[in-house]
Amino acid sequence: MPRDLPLGNGSMQINFDPRYNLRDIFWPHVGKENHTAGNINHTGVWVSDDGSGQPAFAWFEDAEWQRDLRYRDETMVTAVTMQNDRLGLHLLCEDTVDFDRDTFIRHFVVHNLRDIQRSVRFFFHYDWYIYGEAVGDTTYYQPTHGSRPGEFLVAYKSNRYFVLNAQVGRKVGISSWANGVKGVGGLLGTWKDAEDGQLACGNIAQGSVDCTLGVHLDNVPAGGTVTFYHWLCAGYSFQDVEREDRRVRERGPASFLERTANYWHRWANKLPMDWADLPADLITAYKRSLLVLRTQVDDHGAVIASTDYDILTFARDSYCYMWPRDAALVIYALDEAGFQDPARGLFTLIARIMRPEGYLLHKYDPEGALGSSWHPWADSKGNPQLPIQEDETALIIYAMWHHYEKYHDFEFVSQFYSRVIKAAGDFMVSYRHLATRLPGPSHDLWEERRGISSFTVGAVWAGLTAAANFAEMFGDLNLADEYRTAAREIKNACVRFMFDQEGGYFVRQLAVHDDDTTSQDCTVDASATGLFQFGMFAADDPLIVSTMQAIKEKLVIPTPVGGVARYQSDYYQRVSQDVTGNPWFICTLWLADYYIAAARNLAEMEPALDLLHWVCQHSLPSGVLAEQIHPYTGAPLSVSPLTWSHAAYVTTTLRYVQKRQTFFLQAKIGSSDLKIKQLTPAGPVIGMGESDR
Repeated sequence: MPRDLPLGNGSMQINFDPRYNLRDIFWPHVGKENHTAGNINHTGVWVSDDGSGQPAFAWFEDAEWQRDLRYRDETMVTAVTMQNDRLGLHLLCEDTVDFDRDTFIRHFVVHNLRDIQRSVRFFFHYDWYIYGEAVGDTTYYQPTHGSRPGEFLVAYKSNRYFVLNAQVGRKVGISSWANGVKGVGGLLGTWKDAEDGQLACGNIAQGSVDCTLGVHLDNVPAGGTVTFYHWLCAGYSFQDVEREDRRVRERGPASFLERTANYWHRWANKLPMDWADLPADLITAYKRSLLVLRTQVDDHGAVIASTDYDILTFARDSYCYMWPRDAALVIYALDEAGFQDPARGLFTLIARIMRPEGYLLHKYDPEGALGSSWHPWADSKGNPQLPIQEDETALIIYAMWHHYEKYHDFEFVSQFYSRVIKAAGDFMVSYRHLATRLPGPSHDLWEERRGISSFTVGAVWAGLTAAANFAEMFGDLNLADEYRTAAREIKNACVRFMFDQEGGYFVRQLAVHDDDTTSQDCTVDASATGLFQFGMFAADDPLIVSTMQAIKEKLVIPTPVGGVARYQSDYYQRVSQDVTGNPWFICTLWLADYYIAAARNLAEMEPALDLLHWVCQHSLPSGVLAEQIHPYTGAPLSVSPLTWSHAAYVTTTLRYVQKRQTFFLQAKIGSSDLKIKQLTPAGPVIGMGESDR
């Protein structure tokens, strides 16, 4: 089940699913460790009288609830409404992770829809897998000891501690509790104990454990409302979490919720924007995308692809890693939107993890350790090969140059010149296919096949051009010329070897054979847009025009859902053989990028605006974007949110607004010759020599 309503502060991250079940508790890194292993942490509600004189109970995941999962506008605070007609309850629920402290705050406003006074009890279950495994965990009830406040639950293992507490009115403390064993001897867990409205109050449990706490609301008036708060604090010791709990008690949980709402509202509106005539719903989606992006960025620099843990069922692994390519494009989006600190964190991390030879490997965990991989170090005959996707190395350098152009952060980028920029530039020059002079074989961006892909060629050209710009800036003119010469050779070779003259489009990739010869893989692939996205070709180049025509003919999904597939006969998460693949948000936005770049007037911008609306229409109600969607139902598929989807929406929106502003200005001054630097889909066209223009 996809994730909805991600919340985070760079060290603690919380995810809900579309039924408003708490699913993921990541701490102390975004994407690592998941202390609930992605399982459902059940929330249940009991009422003393459902209107017929009988008590009743329901879990949040039950189908009878009417749910609306959203955020407060321009904040990282949820605004969820839940109604259960059988129970006669309407709930307003707000959740947030404090922007500065590792504390998760929940606020519930409970409206009694019946005309009788009733008691209502809420039960919050936590399925503990501390450090990611249900071995050696402990949960216990902490009573009050003298002047030391208690009446809360504690879960811990080693140096990972969590405290769970609540407040009704002015009274702090949980009303009931249960600690027990789960997954052993057929035991389901303490959550089952809540269904009769009572908890057994087991005081401690160890091993494979869970816990459930109760919050009892007595005498809820007929037609009236009662509010309460529940919170979770994380720390490295009992003293840490006790101190955080005391801070919430003293200041009041409401203050943490409101200060966090204010913080993120200001963050999302950091820079004044001239939105031209962009519709309000697209502006809202832009700000939501910025906020979602921020939840996926760890305080130590890593940019996580997705924290949706349900993808584990596909291959027993997750997207909770940093792919340098995704990270580069996310950082570009945040840089362009005016947020430069995430880039500083990422580039500092890259300097630590880049190989001395000047390349980056497949993916990394949130702390920068090498992640799991399916890219081998040898081919099928045992010959050595680099297990890389070269576009990942190239796009980091590309993003670095964009960061410098945006902020002129000379002292910051200078520390990376030798260790990262020159090393990567030298590698990109040397790692080339001898017969064609194109970049050497590597795995494509889809991580499915090894060869020389169009997207990688465009990315390496851009990376070399960025490295040349840096070399010129630092006075290495001979090195700059070497990088530009290599980039020029790559562009010429791309035209010669990678354009299918018969089909009239750039091919997906060149397969490289044992004798070093190549052959074209003529599958139409949306990633061929990388050849214009990163500035190697102009959008109006006839070779790009015909390539984009092939993409529109072959990859636009011919169902009412619409959108653009990755490539012909895409197998990944495929749900129907009647269409060529599932629509992906990034691929659909690449087509919008093309419409924007190729537009010569306002009328030619309309198809791009339609695609921006398409993205909004197929997001979850909260504004969260998945990786792909069902071609017939529009339901999210694979992971949700996908960080790259939100980054693509941010860059495409900015590019659309800037291009329209250019047309407005041209009309105002009466000059069609006005030239204003435009963003390509992933960045500005950078530093080309005259012979490359």
